[in-house]
Amino acid sequence: MIKNILFDLDGTLLVMKDQELFIKMYFEALCKRFCKELGLTPKQLTGGIWKGTEAMFYNDGTALNSDVFWKAFSETCGDKVLKYIDDFDDFYTNEFNYAKACTSENPLASKCVQLLKDKGYRIVLATNPVFPISATGNRVSWAGADKSLFEHITVYDNSSYCKPNPKYYEEILTKLSMKAEECLMVGNDVDEDMCTHEMGMETYLVTDCLENKRNRDYSSFTQGTFEDFYKIAQQMPIV
Repeated sequence: MIKNILFDLDGTLLVMKDQELFIKMYFEALCKRFCKELGLTPKQLTGGIWKGTEAMFYNDGTALNSDVFWKAFSETCGDKVLKYIDDFDDFYTNEFNYAKACTSENPLASKCVQLLKDKGYRIVLATNPVFPISATGNRVSWAGADKSLFEHITVYDNSSYCKPNPKYYEEILTKLSMKAEECLMVGNDVDEDMCTHEMGMETYLVTDCLENKRNRDYSSFTQGTFEDFYKIAQQMPIV
């Protein structure tokens, strides 16, 4: 019996048709805020961010993603960046919202999450933990929802792995004392989200902003639009 619902964010709860544009706008705002202050060119700053992000994706669980990120970022751009951790958090609270323009609100996101929560399901926001809560909280609000709806949100300072590493999901299950067979993962990425099927989770592939980087056959997965899933949620039993 399903008792827990894990939702992806980008492309699932939050409509994001063009990730490249999102990254472009995000980096534009980041460079405007920090390049001059840090004495770095845009290429140097964004290169450092990518190095830090890559380090998180390869994190082996021996440290939090946040520690892995700042170590790799500082090794690339100099130890001076470590003095700006709070400033980066402020950026994600404020200027980061510039990138909202390349996303759009999902009118059913908040309704769907609230509906399932009211039915007694435990709700987790299983978004790739490469951002602090300030950034992820903003992205949740862009979707038209509120972060308080979720029992747990994976962010870079409470996670030690990234999708599609199965240990990312195992970490969630361990922290929240959940069983894989009692979970439903709702996401739009064939690799990063549907990998949970191999762990014993039920899955639902959201096709509105489908991501399938390796062109895998996904015909075996239960799938449809987010609106289709909302109709399923309306029929799900109280737990």
